[in-house]
Amino acid sequence: MNDKQVRGKYTQEFKLEAVRLVRAGQSVGMTAKVLGIPKASLSNWVRSSEQGQLGGAGDRPVTPEQMELARLRAELARVKMERDIAKKAAAYFAQDVLQSTPGSGR
Repeated sequence: MNDKQVRGKYTQEFKLEAVRLVRAGQSVGMTAKVLGIPKASLSNWVRSSEQGQLGGAGDRPVTPEQMELARLRAELARVKMERDIAKKAAAYFAQDVLQSTPGSGR
């Protein structure tokens, strides 16, 4: 097993798009997971962007299709999270209604 980590190199466009997703309201952790990048790297990019220092294009080109896929994955993760919250809320309120129904035995 190889424990040596390979450092990823990303284009400036990829970094800017990842930062844009965070600024649009997506959490750093979720965005990093969806894009398949280390959370620390994304946090550094966001910090650098806030300081106006985000730059340096990497050697690993990211195609427009990959950027679109990353955007869609982030959107899917957000929608799944919203769905799960709605599902839990519906179950909670359904349980509350059942408990207050006459003859429910409670």
